[in-house]
Amino acid sequence: MNIVLIGATGFIGTALLNEALNRGHAVTALSTRPGKLAARERLQARAADVMDVAALTAQLAGADAVLSAFSGHAQGDVQAYYLAGARNIVAAVKEARVPRLLMVGGAGSLEVAPGVQLLDTPGFPEAYRASAEGARQALALLRAQASLDWTMLSPAAMISPGERTGVFRLGGDALLLDADGNSAISVEDYAVAMIDELEQPAHSRQRFTVAY
Repeated sequence: MNIVLIGATGFIGTALLNEALNRGHAVTALSTRPGKLAARERLQARAADVMDVAALTAQLAGADAVLSAFSGHAQGDVQAYYLAGARNIVAAVKEARVPRLLMVGGAGSLEVAPGVQLLDTPGFPEAYRASAEGARQALALLRAQASLDWTMLSPAAMISPGERTGVFRLGGDALLLDADGNSAISVEDYAVAMIDELEQPAHSRQRFTVAY
């Protein structure tokens, strides 16, 4: 496929880029720091600003799908920037008439009990609160879209560098725990799950999650 990847130089974006290229897809990688990307076959690196909707729309035109790993982590007001960026990405995808949008989500909006989200539990790390709230609001934004074919993939509570095993579990809106009560996924296997969804859509207009 011809994919546009937003946030291609970030932690998750880099894993998505590698997985997509390794599977033979053509990727236009959008980033504020495109110079970080080494030249590779089927890769075009472009500078982008998600706050410029008109320019972003032009960059998305002709894509088969948009993958968004945008997070806004580098900004002062992460929550507000995250939501503003998500709004602009949705608007640009719709304006460019891209058939599908797949968005990286957060674990904070996953339920740990009926009606209780991880973000709202005691002890949720303050360092991640702003980005988790931004991701939760981005999910609400997607769910309010009447005509957009979207998917959001939330990782496990812990996502870290590791191995690409291709062996994991998928879930819906509930946090997945293993037999020891842990919720974890490698960023490499997260990318496998996302590109699987790109190639074989199974969660149209849904959020899903992945964990071991």
